[in-house]
Amino acid sequence: MGGYVFRDREFIRTPEDLFFCVVGDQHPRNKAISYLRYAPSSSGSWGGEGKHFRRAMPEYSIPHLLKNIGYLKKEYPHYVFHSDVFSIEISAVPHSKVTQHYRPQDKLRQLSNIENPDILQKRALEIVAYLSETVKISNETFGVTGSILIDIHNTEFSDVDLTVIGGKNGFKLKRTLPGLFLDKDEPVNHVSENVLKKLFSNRVKEHPLSLNEVKSLNSRQWNYGTFKGTIFSLHTVRSVSEITNNYGDHFFHSSGMVKGEAIITDTSESLFNPHIYKIEKFKNNEENMVKDVKEVVSYSGIYGGKFEVNDEVALHGKLEIVENKTTGALFHRIIIGSPEAGGHDYMKPI
Repeated sequence: MGGYVFRDREFIRTPEDLFFCVVGDQHPRNKAISYLRYAPSSSGSWGGEGKHFRRAMPEYSIPHLLKNIGYLKKEYPHYVFHSDVFSIEISAVPHSKVTQHYRPQDKLRQLSNIENPDILQKRALEIVAYLSETVKISNETFGVTGSILIDIHNTEFSDVDLTVIGGKNGFKLKRTLPGLFLDKDEPVNHVSENVLKKLFSNRVKEHPLSLNEVKSLNSRQWNYGTFKGTIFSLHTVRSVSEITNNYGDHFFHSSGMVKGEAIITDTSESLFNPHIYKIEKFKNNEENMVKDVKEVVSYSGIYGGKFEVNDEVALHGKLEIVENKTTGALFHRIIIGSPEAGGHDYMKPI
């Protein structure tokens, strides 16, 4: 099945009723890089059309992702392949296995035409209308992803997960939302202390971070809150003009693990997935010091949009050689959230 263009945070349904969430905007010609998000289960808490589903990953973390890929290799091996571009084994859906392709913007438009939306569908529309009016962003740039996008949400506990197109819009929201959270007259607020305690506990378990480090990172959180008591999240995705690289334009070669410190020089791509920070003055204590490390790329959302220009950060991740296939130019980058690190990598403020 040809003609597909897949974008970050879209969803795919397969003949086995598996739901995959698309990761990023660079994909091979015949498949979409994605991770299994929901799978059929008679005891699942999500559902629709008389079917029940379980969440395949409690949250996006490398330990959970590795288990996810292991499950697919055993039960559905056609959804796992070795990428020569990224030099890792990852999950992806071949175009021939796509039975439905769900797009966040299309779904939001559909919701606006529903005669009797349920409470979560209604809340999604309300949040978008509020943000569009308050932050002065066109509602056409918003979309809804997650379980609402694929119509398996549970009105008892599901969150509202939204997308917004364009870095400019994402940073506008990032600048504005923290102030709105603090204004008692606004319908948006921080999540409750009970939700935070659970969040902190999970992140301490899933990441090599202390409780204080998790709290420090969370104090920089801007895209996670409540609207009239309903939890919502915001995720920035690239516009067409912001997608400047295609799959295969660069090849990435592992060069082992590295620890060090650096100064952030550019955050313009830090809201997208993966989250990219340009850096300078990288230094470590290894004998073979690498001096041309130009960027940090995080596939872990906990570090997305958390740092600013001139911030000093401590890093532990996979060192990669980036090869431009057109020019042959080489440079190094550090990956946070690689399978090789097994969840032991990090990016911390100093």
